[in-house]
Amino acid sequence: MGFDISKAVRTCLTGAATLAVGLTLVATSASAQGIFERNNGKTNERYVPTIWVDPDGCEHWVMDDGYEGYMSPHTNRQGIPVCRRGNVCGVMNSDQFFKTDSARISAQGKQRLAQFFQSAGATSYIVVGHTDSRASDAYNMRLSFNRASAVAGVAKSTGARIADVRGYGERLPAASNKSAGGMAQNRRVEIICIR
Repeated sequence: MGFDISKAVRTCLTGAATLAVGLTLVATSASAQGIFERNNGKTNERYVPTIWVDPDGCEHWVMDDGYEGYMSPHTNRQGIPVCRRGNVCGVMNSDQFFKTDSARISAQGKQRLAQFFQSAGATSYIVVGHTDSRASDAYNMRLSFNRASAVAGVAKSTGARIADVRGYGERLPAASNKSAGGMAQNRRVEIICIR
């Protein structure tokens, strides 16, 4: 009764092929979802393959394995990517779009904003909310962010890409808060266009 080497090799190859098919199915299933989890020793991180523009106007990509890079092929002498420039392309007076103590935009206001985002022609936008100094800092931070988020929601409904939404409350006034006119100027949402 001899040992059949070819039968043993076939058995090993069949087992290896079955394992490879099983691993391929698992990888394909995860790849089809577009999400992989990687254990970095502390926590599991989820990566979704995507391209986005950061608040500085730099385009990034990230692969499903967590590798990230810049889209721009141009760099300065220090090797830092040259990014797109952003400029304030719209300033909304909050009094015209929001009621006091509210982050809800009227139907007419939504229509005006939609027209703005459809015609602005930027690659992406940063939406920044500001308030006057009449309430607490925490309250103003929350209100300014909620108002900026409402504007960003209208932008997204038109297909515009939003790079970032920020709320600065009363921290970056455009005018003095000592007069009614100054406070009105401070209650605003700025839209920064990245081109």
